[in-house]
Amino acid sequence: MSHDPALEAFCAFYKKLDKNCTEKLYRIYTQDVEFVDPLHRINGLPALEGYFRTLYENVTACRFDFHDRLRQGDHAFVTWTMHLAHPRLAGGKEISVEGGSHLVFAGDGSGRARRHQDYFDAGALLYEHLPVIGRLIGAIKRRAGG
Repeated sequence: MSHDPALEAFCAFYKKLDKNCTEKLYRIYTQDVEFVDPLHRINGLPALEGYFRTLYENVTACRFDFHDRLRQGDHAFVTWTMHLAHPRLAGGKEISVEGGSHLVFAGDGSGRARRHQDYFDAGALLYEHLPVIGRLIGAIKRRAGG
């Protein structure tokens, strides 16, 4: 367990993620934050707030379990498992996806991140759980595995 206040504040924020999270993003991100994941690249806090607002509009549940945490200087890396339920994915059942986040904290002592990049399998999160594409990906995986 990390004893780094900024890193723990980041993890605590994501453990309680919900539809109201956009109102609190300023607590963990700088105004000029760069947020990157396998599906998006977002620059600036206002754009990130819009992204989260749209993203969580239809999410019925989302939570993160954090595992390893490592920080050196302004850089940190955390591993996690995201548990997500969305009515358009997997028939609304919960999906679990493992991933990690690389954070770069602002050098101003604020404890806020100026860069956040997520690493996860986009297929395991999204594509494999869509009706038509999911069946196609499943068939490809079965064929490749056997």
